Parts: sequence; structure tokens; C-alpha cells
Amino acid sequence: MLRIFLPVFFVFFISSALAQTRSLVAVKVSHAPKLDGSLDDVAWQNVPIANDFIANFPNFGNAASKPTEVKLVYDDEAIYVGAYLHDDPKLIRKQLTERDKEDFKDADNFGFAIDTYKDKQNGYAFIVTSSNVQSDIRISSTVIESEMGDNDGLDYNWDAVWDSRTAIVADGWIVEMKIPYSAIRFSKKDIQDWGLNFSRYIRRLNEKSYWNPVNPKQDGLVNQFGDLKGLENLAPPLRLSFLPYVSSGYQSVPTASGQINNVLRSGGMDVKYGINESYTLDMTLIPDFGQVKSDNVVLNLTPFEQQFNENRPFFTEGTELFNKAGIFYSRRVGGMPSGYFDALQIATDSGFTLHKNPSAVQLYNATKFSGRNKDGLGIGVFNAVTAPMYASFERPDGSTFSYETEPLANYNVFVLDQSLKNRSFITFTNTNVIRNGAARDGNVSALGLTLFDKTNTYKFQAKANYSYVTGDDPHNGFLTYAGFSKVSGKWQWGVDNNIKSKRYDPNDMGILFFPNEMNSTAFVSFNQFTADKIFNLRIYNLSVEQSNRVAPFLYSNTLIRGNFLHVFKNFWDATIIFQSQPYWQNDYYDLRTPGRIIKKTPYTYAGLFGSTDSRKKLYVNYGVGYANLSPQKDDPYTNLQLGFRYRFNPKFSLSIDGERQFDKGNIGFAGYDAITSEAIAGLRSVTQFTSTLNAAYNFKARMNLNVSVRHYWSKVDYKTFYYVKEDGFYLPHNFVADANENFNAFNLDMFFTWDFRLGSRLIIAWKNALGPDAAVDGLQHPKYTNNINQVFNVPHSNQLSVKFVYYIDAQQFKKKKE
Repeated sequence: MLRIFLPVFFVFFISSALAQTRSLVAVKVSHAPKLDGSLDDVAWQNVPIANDFIANFPNFGNAASKPTEVKLVYDDEAIYVGAYLHDDPKLIRKQLTERDKEDFKDADNFGFAIDTYKDKQNGYAFIVTSSNVQSDIRISSTVIESEMGDNDGLDYNWDAVWDSRTAIVADGWIVEMKIPYSAIRFSKKDIQDWGLNFSRYIRRLNEKSYWNPVNPKQDGLVNQFGDLKGLENLAPPLRLSFLPYVSSGYQSVPTASGQINNVLRSGGMDVKYGINESYTLDMTLIPDFGQVKSDNVVLNLTPFEQQFNENRPFFTEGTELFNKAGIFYSRRVGGMPSGYFDALQIATDSGFTLHKNPSAVQLYNATKFSGRNKDGLGIGVFNAVTAPMYASFERPDGSTFSYETEPLANYNVFVLDQSLKNRSFITFTNTNVIRNGAARDGNVSALGLTLFDKTNTYKFQAKANYSYVTGDDPHNGFLTYAGFSKVSGKWQWGVDNNIKSKRYDPNDMGILFFPNEMNSTAFVSFNQFTADKIFNLRIYNLSVEQSNRVAPFLYSNTLIRGNFLHVFKNFWDATIIFQSQPYWQNDYYDLRTPGRIIKKTPYTYAGLFGSTDSRKKLYVNYGVGYANLSPQKDDPYTNLQLGFRYRFNPKFSLSIDGERQFDKGNIGFAGYDAITSEAIAGLRSVTQFTSTLNAAYNFKARMNLNVSVRHYWSKVDYKTFYYVKEDGFYLPHNFVADANENFNAFNLDMFFTWDFRLGSRLIIAWKNALGPDAAVDGLQHPKYTNNINQVFNVPHSNQLSVKFVYYIDAQQFKKKKE
């Protein structure tokens, strides 16, 4: 009888714990605890304990494997968290990493998260590893459908200034955290409650657990927080900080018209000012973005521009409001001047000496006003002013002249975002760009709505955008989106429709790849979030997408996609990918000619991708894929990838990755006929190799050296050329000489970073890359090994720079005065 009763009681206890929202009473202290990795301070005595963590992965609903005890106190300056994480100290993983790494590599960690407005949508998370490496995250609602893709609402680019200490003890490890009120936003009330959760990750077990259970079958994270009750008389502090910087360095850039050498000198400052309890003003004056990671440039054969990741801190930190409508592509601000290549062509055609041709537009200043008040209203205002850019030339007689490559421009974003009940929200965004003179200006507005039902099971989303462009070619257009989906549970499904009119154009501050198109998608997914005898996790997704041209309304394409993820009990994983284009595609973009189509062949693709257990010192990831082009013979597409990561010790790790893609039957735009100027197509073999090496050495928690080396090679070998008929099919064309391409890109980025005090940093950077005019002859060097060898025999650009950033908090001066 007892054997039956105990399991039933345990199930009842766990079910009750999962069904109820846990709460913790906040305790105010008169003397703050000292951060020393010990919980013996008087402030920690007689304080309520948060414990009995519940596993989220891999065995949701089970009690966590190891006990965790958390205490929380606060005073007039900050919130303090002390956690005792019981464990065998010999088994605790303690790898050092750089700050703000999403996967935390090979280290245990503890997290503290709060929802200060208790809207169940927006929050802050602060995470500390066993080696005292920090990460902070801004949690928000995801964007409504965007060309830039959805996000998971977790912004690791957000940075706050806070403190922590850790210590390994006889039966586990201890973490203490201090979160100043200046790092967060909250309303001014006599008594208030916040959303609250604590998390723990035990690396050797790959176990994630939470104090208030987080059910992986439920959509959302903040809505599954517990409660922090009874915060009294919190006064939002003076939030004024300054981040002045100075930088210096040297840059050498080889070009076809001579070497360009520049001494780099810069200085500026970021200012953060809390206008009130809810809203913050961020300003940057003469920012220096020379010490960010290089872009992964590729040979782009598509009719669309290549999209790059944003690596500049000012444009990544605290921008969740500005990105919510999906129409703000921040790389538009301060990107490459539109006339950069025109200047290179002038130098080539004229023989003039090119002395200066900036590759990035100088940003004069940028300002962000953002925040959310106690009623759930989020407001965001962004403004940036960029300088006019000029290339300078010298004629043979010694006279000089300048050529404008980019006009003076003003960039603006305005956002209103209102939180509603049940995690719902309505959002409005406007972006506009005003350029000097008669240059093009652009304006886009987007209105979006997201609704969840009371049970958090179903979601409805709708969006309507309108764009208006002035200049030499004034035009306007619209975008509409509507989707309905089941977002929680083992089985999930959804349908959506997206229409972009012929002249919809958000590209002044956004990015658009397929205008004049309607997409309708339906998907279904099966999600096994709890472990069984074979798998820790399984997620199966199947979708069908139908594309049509809008004006005139014509068929474009049908795609069937399948993605089947398996995580095994040993934490190896394997993903099977399936994609089929069962009918001939009508491609309306590739020929770069309005109204013309080119037929793209049906195909079926299957791939297997996976990795070994990442907890091991040696970690391997792999992938293999094959596509069959059904109407064509002996024209396969294959891709292979293989990568290794090895951790030599808790401080040093090295990873090497390689990928090869080979498309023997690629058909696409190949230029224009020399006589008729008609677009022609070519059948070509496209080979791509990408090799990357990443090394990280972490001297201590806030001092690290990171090296990244990337070589990319793409070879295009044309076999046949075609006229393209009106129906999109092909007729033979005479062979075009010198159409083949051989493209190499090489970048080496080395960054030494030392956070020598809270908020302050020293960075030493070396960046090496192929010169802008460097090329490797594909006829003499047709193989990958030949190309990678020749890469080191052609001229490279080099940039060595040092940047010193110092954090000044006005609150400290106020405290000293008092």
C-alpha cells in the first residue's frame, strides 16, 4: 500500500507545484550585504528562502537534481540576490568565457529574472556562471512577421552595469548579485509587486531548472514567472551616466591606384539619462565602430543585397522596441556610401590617384529615447545624423578634387507599443530618412496587433505597412500580414498570409527581398519536450508555402519543408531536413528586368545535420545534404560541413569549421547581350568553400583574447548561355567569354578586451583583410588549395587600434556629496 501511495503523493505534489504561481516576500535591509561570495552577512539572516526548483529540461516536472536555496533582499540603492547551489565541488563546470555568451560554453550558471511592470511580456534577466562571468538579457515580445526574421524575444546585446561574486565551497558554490536600480526600470509606487524567477543550469547534466516552473509546452517565458511581493517605497534613482572614450590607431589599405594610409584618432562619448522612472535618453557623439567584428562577405549571385548582422553596440543595446515592427534594419545607418564603388570606377577609368574613399559613412551623433510606463505604454524615438562623405582624387597635374559618395542624412524611428491583457499588444512604428538636396527620401509606417487567448494557447497576429518614397522616382506601396496559430501544447499549427504590393519599398531604413509577392503558409509541428527512453527532445515541423506574384496575379512557386530535430539521451543530436519544389518556379527577380521571368527547375533536397555531446572536451558538428534536380541529368547539388571544437582547459578553447557547397546545375542571370541588351542566363557550376577558425583565451572573468579567422572562396564556371523566352524557358545563346568568377574573402579579427572596472573597458584590436582590389586569378589557380595559398600573396589591409572607455555614474558623485 505504501509503495502505491508514495508515487501518487509525489505526482500530486509536483502537479500542485506546477499549477500554482509561487511567491516570495521581499525583505528590506538597512545595511547592504557585502559581495564576497559568502552568505554569512547579517543581511542574509532570517530571510525567506526560495527553493524546490523544478526541472525544465530534459525532464520537465521532476524535482531538480541538486538543491538550490535563494535569498533576496533590497535597500534604497539595489536588489541583492544570494544563492547557495549545492553540489559536489569537484564536478562543477567552471570554464571562463567572454561576457554575454548565450550558451555559456562549459560552465554552470545561476539566473535571476524580474518583470518590474508585471505585464507578463517584458523583463530583465541577470546570469552569473560559476566562474563569475556575467550575462544580462532584455526579454520582450517577439516581432510580428519580418523580412529580417522572427526573434525569440531574448536580447543578449542589452548591457547593464551590475556586480556579482562567486565562490566554490565544500558542498557546492555560492553566487551573490547586486542589481542597482539604475540598471532597470520600474514604476514609482508605495508598495508594488514584480514578476520573479530564478534559474539554475547544471552543465554536466545539461539540466535547466526554475524556481517557478517554466513549462516548455507553454509559449512565452515572462508569463511563467512567480511573484515578488511587498516592495516598499522604491524610489527610482538619478539615472545619469557618461561613457567617454578615446581611440587611436593606424590603418593601411592597398588599392589599385596606390596605398592609402590613415592615422586613426577619435574621441567621443555616450550619455545615458533617465528622464523619469520609465523613460531613458541614450546619446552617442562621434561614435567609433572600428572595433567590431568584420562582416562575412560572400559572392552574391542573387538580385538582392546581402544582409549583414549588426555588431555595433549602440545599435544592438536596448533596441527591442525599435525592432518590433520588423522595418528597422540598423545597418542602413552608417553603412557603406552609395557612391563608394563609383569612386573606385572613376579612379580606374581616369587614371587619377585615389587618396581617400571612406568605406563607411561617419555618424555625427545618434539618440535613443525609450522605455515603458506603469500602464504598459512603450515609447521609442531614434534619431541619427550621418555626415556627407567624399572621395578625394589627384590629377596628373597635381590638382585635387572631391566626389560626394553619400549626402548628409537624417534617420528617424518613432514607436508606440501598448501592452494588453494576456500578453497581447498593439504596436505602431514609423521610420523616415531625409537626405540633403534632391536625393531620395523614404517614409514607412507599420501598425501591428498580437492577441493571445486567456489560456495562452492561440495567437492571432496582423500587420499593415505603408511606404512612401520621394526623389527621382516617387512611389508608394503597402504590406499586409495576418496569421493564426496554436502556440502551446505538444501539437502546434498555424496559417498565415503576407502580401507586398508592387511598389512597397521600406529599404531606406528596412530591408525587402521580394516585393510584389503574396505568400501563404501552413505549418504543423509535433513537440516532445519531456524525455523518454530514447530522446530528451523531439521537434518535428512540416510546412507548405505558396508564392504568387501580386500584380498581375500569377503563380510563382510552391515549397514543402520538413525539419525533424532529435536530441538523444546521450545529448547527441540529429536533424533531418527535407525541402521540395515540386513544380517549375517562375522567378520574377533574377533577370533584373521588370516583367520578365526565368524558370527554375523543380528539385528535392534532403540533409542530415547534427553534433556530438557538447559537454565533452572534443565536440564535433557535421552536415551532409543532397538535391536532385528532377528534369536535369547529372546536375546535383551537394553540401558538406564538418567542425571541431576542443577545450584544452577552462581558459582556452579552439574551434575549426569548414563547409563546401557544390551546385552543378545552377541557372541564373549572367549579364546582358552585347547587341540587344537583353538579359541572358547561364548554366553554371558554383563551388563555395568557407573555412573558419575561432580561438578564445580567457585570462580571467573579465579579461579575454578572441581571434577569428575566416576564408571564403567561390568559383563560378559557366557551361552554357541562354536567351530567356517570354515564358521563362531557354534558347541557346553563343558562349560568352570571361564570364567566370573567382572570388576570395579573408578576414582576421583579433580583440583583447579587459573590463577593468564596472562599465569600463580597454580594447586592443587588430583587423586584417584582403585589400579591396585584391584578386586571385581563377584560371591559374582553379582549386581551393591554390586560392587559399594565393590569398596570402596578395595585398592585405591592416588596422591596429586601441580604445579606452570609462564609465562614470553621476549617482556616485551624489552619494559622495551626501
